[in-house]
Amino acid sequence: MGRIRQLSDSLANQIAAGEVVERPASVLKELLENSLDAGATRIDIDLEDGGMRLLRIRDDGEGIAAEDLPLTITRHATSKIHTLEDLERVLSFGFRGEALASIASVSRLGILTASADAAHASRLEYAADGTPRITPGAHPRGTTIEVLELFFNTPARRKFLRSARTECGHCEEVVRRIALARFDVAFTLRHDRRTVFTLRACTTQAEREQRLAALCGSPFLENAVAIDAAASGMRLSGWVTRPTFSRAQADQQYFFVNGRAVRDRVVTHAVRQAYRDVLYGDRHPAYVLYLELDPVQVDVNVHPAKSEVRFRESRQVHDFLFHALHRALAELRPAQAPAAVTADRFEAQAATVTADARPIVQHPLWTRPEPAAIAETLFAYHALAPGLQTMPPLPVGTADGQDDVPPLGYALAQLKGVYILAENRDGLVLVDMHAAHERITYERMKTAHAAGGVRAQPLLVPQAVALSRREADCVERHAEELAALGLELVRSGEESVTVRQVPVLLASADMAALVRDVVADLLEYGDSTRIAARSDEILAAMACHGSVRANRQLSLTEMNALLRDMERTERSGQCNHGRPTWVIQPLAELDRLFLRGR
Repeated sequence: MGRIRQLSDSLANQIAAGEVVERPASVLKELLENSLDAGATRIDIDLEDGGMRLLRIRDDGEGIAAEDLPLTITRHATSKIHTLEDLERVLSFGFRGEALASIASVSRLGILTASADAAHASRLEYAADGTPRITPGAHPRGTTIEVLELFFNTPARRKFLRSARTECGHCEEVVRRIALARFDVAFTLRHDRRTVFTLRACTTQAEREQRLAALCGSPFLENAVAIDAAASGMRLSGWVTRPTFSRAQADQQYFFVNGRAVRDRVVTHAVRQAYRDVLYGDRHPAYVLYLELDPVQVDVNVHPAKSEVRFRESRQVHDFLFHALHRALAELRPAQAPAAVTADRFEAQAATVTADARPIVQHPLWTRPEPAAIAETLFAYHALAPGLQTMPPLPVGTADGQDDVPPLGYALAQLKGVYILAENRDGLVLVDMHAAHERITYERMKTAHAAGGVRAQPLLVPQAVALSRREADCVERHAEELAALGLELVRSGEESVTVRQVPVLLASADMAALVRDVVADLLEYGDSTRIAARSDEILAAMACHGSVRANRQLSLTEMNALLRDMERTERSGQCNHGRPTWVIQPLAELDRLFLRGR
């Protein structure tokens, strides 16, 4: 007797369920996607015991015809695609026809549905012997699906579920992701008869931002920068947060490809590289981004849960994302900063400054300096950083009224030799002068370094680096690109290369580790920014040491010159380590502190 046997339908469905149905949240995801594919504009979700005892979803979609109802719990039955060409251009969330069959195999499933042209609703339920049956029912246009006692027949799977609170949290995250993808649909989520949140359908940008704040928090919206870029048949839109709003975990990163929430290493790498100059250590950016491109250019049939994709031109997608985000972050200036930035949201360790015990010096009342006087004495400030190119001269204008007040205003005084206090139209501006000057110096050094090209230095003794054959082949293919970056590598064996020339800035670096990291990037992404990143790290360290230090007394002219340079410098809102360089205390907040107007 042969040892190979055909699996029963029930066993095959349970095996498939192991790939698709991990917990109540994965069931909810599949059902929500079915509702959206059915054209629903309102979806109500009810959970009991974290969705383990009951998960009910009701929509106002087009419903299911009575004759199609038995096929919904049959594997590989779908209305979404019919040919291979349909699969290559699929835009619907579902297309495999496995979800309901898999869910039905590990739960007690019930479906009540009505289509627009049906005389009555139809109900699918299971008889005592486990066979499905169709009976008439009452229901408005749309569908209600109930999933009872998830994993009741697979106790080994059920014991891996967490507490009701934890499972409810996972369900909330699923609804949050889909609600961010479909602003045009209303959602209501209830757990144990308690409303978790209610989201109305959005038709205006203001309503979309209200939903964004409701789902990601008001601080996210306050620190968000809208982005909308298009090139090469791709469009990127959404919101990215300022580097000063970085997070300890990657828990607010939402990326959608043609409306589908996905995770992708190419995307993650591109975003990380865009934040490279302004985000350091183990901090993570927050963003909600939407990428639209031809469906033929992306393969969504990669992961059982359809949470991963594969781009046909991943290098092109990576470069587009990087340049769009890099440009958006670089264009941030003090004039575009939020009305109030609270430093306590930034959790990085800050340096403690101890003031010397000295008598208080009384200064005369401040008067706003003339712009001409500031322009004439810029050299006093630039003397603090000799050798750096100066900014263009300030235009001479009138000093009357508030129309000519620059974004960071005019300096009032210096506090403890560390902070500059300035007044602008909105209130009191506080500037960390070392952090600000460090960013200015760093950006100038990068510009000067790029203008002069990459200077290379031959090694007196060429260094051999052992690689795999695949890695050595990669080095040969990209030899010209690496040489343009100042790194000359020559293949010296089947599994080795020789380093003959390196960038001057990286002469003391660990060459073997650098080469392996660069090759790993080339194999993974088709590109590497390791050399540029290492060079920038050295320039950042040089900028830190070459910037004005704490406890350095500056004149009002020098302070105003620093403020003007900040307004002209890219990414001046944060230092090289991602900390904010300035914050503002609005006048209304000062009035509140002093109980004015009461």
